Amino acid sequence: MGKAKSARRRWAVGLGAAAMAATVLSGGMAAVAYAAPAKISSAGYTPATRTLKPGMRGNDVRRLQQRLAQLAYYPGRIDGHYGSDTEEAVWAFEEVQGMPASGTVTVKVERALVNPRYPKPLVRHGGALRVEVSLGRHVLYVYHNNKIVLISHISSGGGYYYCASGCAYAITPTGNFHTTWRVRGWHTSPLGQMYNPVFFYSGFAIHGDTYVPVGPVSHGCVRVPMDVSSIFPGLVPRNGIPVYVRARG
Repeated sequence: MGKAKSARRRWAVGLGAAAMAATVLSGGMAAVAYAAPAKISSAGYTPATRTLKPGMRGNDVRRLQQRLAQLAYYPGRIDGHYGSDTEEAVWAFEEVQGMPASGTVTVKVERALVNPRYPKPLVRHGGALRVEVSLGRHVLYVYHNNKIVLISHISSGGGYYYCASGCAYAITPTGNFHTTWRVRGWHTSPLGQMYNPVFFYSGFAIHGDTYVPVGPVSHGCVRVPMDVSSIFPGLVPRNGIPVYVRARG
């Protein structure tokens, strides 16, 4: 079993009853999409009695991972180890809840996990299958049948001035776009390497990167964590899927 397929299966285990059985294909690889419930329940989730931080292990970390997966965040392998994948999922959760992305699960974060804020659509009448990117919150949403199946932390254009094949400012364009072409695996562009890029406008893509910090640092592309990039192409399996990029929301 491939690493990406195995990761998706572990994610399914964490989602449990929140799973929506919808299979799509991307580059010959199957991907199963999961939807967060329309009305989120706190039933069955027991908050940790300690502050959780990267590097920790335990059943409370496993519960955290399961809760994040239930809410459509992708915490990586559900194994009770607070690694970088889980930290990035916590960042995304904090960003959606309007909190600073710290990666530390405090009492305040635990309370939000019990009664989370569900994101409002950035585009009211967008496609039933679509991608929304909020540059202000530093998050990306994937919708299937108008329900969120994935929420990910992102890093977008850093706003700096750079020169490569010409000079420009590192800005992620906002507007209404759609998926165009993609590359499976690593792709070398004039500005660096991208993993599993899905292009949505000219040379701009949503792609995996080994460096996706809290702040915006890219040349203009939308970076997602490597674990997310392993499943993202399967959730947007064809060209022409709407991609809405907004400055706020």
